[in-house]
Amino acid sequence: MFNVVGVRFKKAGKVYYFDPGDLSIQKNDSVIVETVRGVEFGKVVTNRKTVEEHDVVLPLKRVIRIADQKDHIIVDENKEAANEAYQVCCDKITEHQLDMKLVDVEYTFDRNKVIFYFTADGRVDFRELVKDLAAIFRTRIELRQIGVRDEAKMLGGIGPCGRMLCCSTFLGDFEPVSIKMAKDQNLSLNPTKISGLCGRLMCCLKYENDEYESAKEFLPDVGETVGTPLGSGKVVGLNILERVLQVQLEERVLEFTMDELLNEDAVSIQATE
Repeated sequence: MFNVVGVRFKKAGKVYYFDPGDLSIQKNDSVIVETVRGVEFGKVVTNRKTVEEHDVVLPLKRVIRIADQKDHIIVDENKEAANEAYQVCCDKITEHQLDMKLVDVEYTFDRNKVIFYFTADGRVDFRELVKDLAAIFRTRIELRQIGVRDEAKMLGGIGPCGRMLCCSTFLGDFEPVSIKMAKDQNLSLNPTKISGLCGRLMCCLKYENDEYESAKEFLPDVGETVGTPLGSGKVVGLNILERVLQVQLEERVLEFTMDELLNEDAVSIQATE
């Protein structure tokens, strides 16, 4: 068992655990910690708690100190320097005629490294670019290629629902989203209707998927034959959450709730041959 606090380095970033030691750390405190990238500035998002060994990455690093006013000033200076580095890198990308799009630039807290995030359709030979950047900034340079979902997370924006993007406001990790989820929810399969700003399937398709899968277990599939108070018919449509079936009876299509069908003694559900 380990005593930890959860620290996040970006607004909607992943939460990492650190050993608080004897420090009196509370939620929403800013702290200085040591990471694999170097010394970093983060925000405490979970109070001190006890977790199992399999929930942490060993060796568990300790919180160096609670951030003070000087540390906040350094963070602001790093952001200004990152903005300047962004423009310099854009100029160099144009100079080297590289097929890549710069998305964001980030300095580590101790300025030991500057990270350039970019998107590209394929592999990019940026060796000469790195040499130029290292000569200008005189620190370690890392160019990290990211996907379109990560780009949307970094840049933010407003989704089709009118709210700020989930990925840029609260989602720590991306979960797999499939077209089957849209089908199960009876949504239009028009890509423009179910895709986010990143061009991929919207993350919110995942939110209600478990509920739809659970409800669907108690319903017949489209194409199956069911017994109704008016006789047997073929299921031609489903409203999964309301448990309503559209059943074709000869020339008519009628709606029945599952409760109406289950109240019938002679209800039968059997696969259509």
